[in-house]
Amino acid sequence: MILLYDPLLDMHFPDYGIQIPIRDRRSQAVLEYLQEKCPDKTREVLNLKTAAELLEIPKNDRHIGREDLERVHSREYVSALFGEGLEAELIKTYELIDERGQPRRYRPDLASQSLTGLFSTILNQVWGTYLACRLALIQPDSCFYLGGGMHHARRDAGAGFCLVNDIVISARRLQAEGLVSSIWIIDLDAHKGDGTAELTSGDPSILTLSIHMASSWPLDTETLSRAVPGRAPLIPSDVELPISKDEQGSYVEQLGTGLKKLEVLSRKRLPHLAIVVDGADPYEKDELPSTSDLQLSLDTCVERDLLVYTFLRERHIPSAWLMAGGYGDRAWEPPASFLGALFDGQG
Repeated sequence: MILLYDPLLDMHFPDYGIQIPIRDRRSQAVLEYLQEKCPDKTREVLNLKTAAELLEIPKNDRHIGREDLERVHSREYVSALFGEGLEAELIKTYELIDERGQPRRYRPDLASQSLTGLFSTILNQVWGTYLACRLALIQPDSCFYLGGGMHHARRDAGAGFCLVNDIVISARRLQAEGLVSSIWIIDLDAHKGDGTAELTSGDPSILTLSIHMASSWPLDTETLSRAVPGRAPLIPSDVELPISKDEQGSYVEQLGTGLKKLEVLSRKRLPHLAIVVDGADPYEKDELPSTSDLQLSLDTCVERDLLVYTFLRERHIPSAWLMAGGYGDRAWEPPASFLGALFDGQG
């Protein structure tokens, strides 16, 4: 498995006054663990530039632009992001102002950079997801991208810390370029991949699986009471696997059954690519309050990932893995342990 990481992708949320428990050093901690455990496997980690050069992408195409976003998001929303509405959309997406108009998880007085400056890094994150997919298609195995996974963004709005949906944006660009026609999106994040489900609903060329908490955000009572019929989070994934607190012991078993259902839905016509949203927030050490309904051990997180990896590899399906959700000082442990176990097994 090839690794893709670039320090340019680190969002440094405190620089913008955003106080959410996403650590800048998460990706670096993964790499440091792997470099110590299996140095021969991590001698070459691709960055955005080297990946684009390896893929021989023309220099004038090495970016994510409005056209890419408009394949997925509404033209009005994209215009807001590229115009005067950007700051308002960022405030809504990162939930920085509460119902009373008071700052929430937001200290603009501590910010060293303009909030709108975050947008260029987000677009680079999307570019990284696209590159990871391209790398997976040319590698004999797969690519793990230490970034991406913004699965809550829907057609005309951001949500849940996700301004745009890099997963579907990348999938649609690949389809537009004729590089793939069919794709699976396998979402392992603790939160339902609701934006992805909305953006791909009714399209058999992209099938989705989401295994997630059964009743926490965005499926909590308050959020569902405001939900609009036919929109996220009410739209199900093609394979929907809600896990309640008392079902955690069967998590891996239910995931295995779900993967087989995904294959049945494909009528055994295997996709050209699988995108795995490899959220670490089901981990029992995660620090985000809204992930408390799912408390998987580190061993179970690794078992989960190895199950998906083996399932795809046995079927010769290229896979791009996105780091996705994971909050607090221990969020690096699930992806690092998975990759360490994978590299150990490869000898």
